[in-house]
Amino acid sequence: MLLLNTNQIQQKIQRLAIEILEENYGEREIILAGINTMGTRFAGRLKVALEALCKSKITLTTIHINPANPLSEDIMIDLPLKKLQNKLVLVIDDVANTGRTLYYAMKPIMEVLPKKVEVVVLVDRKHKSFPVKTDYVGMSLATTVQENISVKMGEGMEEAVHLE
Repeated sequence: MLLLNTNQIQQKIQRLAIEILEENYGEREIILAGINTMGTRFAGRLKVALEALCKSKITLTTIHINPANPLSEDIMIDLPLKKLQNKLVLVIDDVANTGRTLYYAMKPIMEVLPKKVEVVVLVDRKHKSFPVKTDYVGMSLATTVQENISVKMGEGMEEAVHLE
């Protein structure tokens, strides 16, 4: 079942950008840390929307994590950790389900002292098993554990969010 089409995703991204700037007015620099491929694609779209609305420096990076087994390998971030020091860091993913991936994605960030860390997701499923709070949500959805949310986002492709 189609939940969001391309236009609706763009509207969500625009609204999220406005909310982020309202809550963080006057920030000189914002670090967008997308989780793996889909989180980084979503963060890239959010970066474009933020840059159109403010003069803050917006930096995009990727957090690399194995969602199925987050402790099986090191969790890496592309940006040197010292660049996160005393900065606003937004950890971004396409879907928040149990919160496990988001929880462990924070691990490298906690090696430094950022100014503030917030979480942005396109879809929040409300099945949290880990102490993770989503600060900015495009769509909140109550689903069964057996259902799956599929996000399609990328260059030259039809963007959509489906419930399967």
